[in-house]
Amino acid sequence: MPKNNMRFERINEELKKEISHIISYELKNPSVTGLISVTKAKITPDLKYAKIYVSILNAKNDEETLEGLKKSSGFIRSQIAKRINLRITPELVFERDDSIEYGARIDSILREIKDKGEK
Repeated sequence: MPKNNMRFERINEELKKEISHIISYELKNPSVTGLISVTKAKITPDLKYAKIYVSILNAKNDEETLEGLKKSSGFIRSQIAKRINLRITPELVFERDDSIEYGARIDSILREIKDKGEK
């Protein structure tokens, strides 16, 4: 793996870890509800933007929670700037990651098929 790719991987992992911590313990936005997991962080090669993929479970309103995260991105970004030593702190772009829900849905469909096969 080229040295640069390893650097991006380290930055992505660090972003993921720190953003998870900030959302869980420091974010005081009442519209952000439920269990939010940062599933992936992907920084652009110019380090100006980072796409943050989140999974939202048990929220009052998923869309409202995602909107709340987007509105809180300035606060989260300022916290990241204090914790991670980067020349440029990337602009955070929050995206919904449905892979966990998708996986759970596939599991339930497979269980139904198995149950029908056993009858």
